[in-house]
Amino acid sequence: MRLFARTALIALSALAASCSTARAPAPQASMRALPVMERVALGANACWFKSGDPAFKKYRLAPELNSFSGTPRILVVPAHSPESRPLLVVQASGEQAKLSAFGPMMHDASVSGRINADVLRWARGGKGC
Repeated sequence: MRLFARTALIALSALAASCSTARAPAPQASMRALPVMERVALGANACWFKSGDPAFKKYRLAPELNSFSGTPRILVVPAHSPESRPLLVVQASGEQAKLSAFGPMMHDASVSGRINADVLRWARGGKGC
């Protein structure tokens, strides 16, 4: 009987330990340049281009994530002239990604604020448009 009681006590202790209310913290999104720009590229593609957003209808996305310089980036180019000079460049560099966005679209008040807000949200791991 004692053996049964001891076994039951051990089993009950193991069950209680596995049902702990303390949870491991949620994993943080990587802030290295490539993962940051991958998130930005996915968000931009889904929210700016595939959604049919009128502000981006005349453009297309040209991701350049495989960079030997360590500066992955995305480009926004004219839809019918992808070889043209980019109208927007968003890039990141470093272990703690330093983001920058530049180009003619960043001088257009109708979209620049939104570009900044969207890019920062996606870079930090946020989802949605």
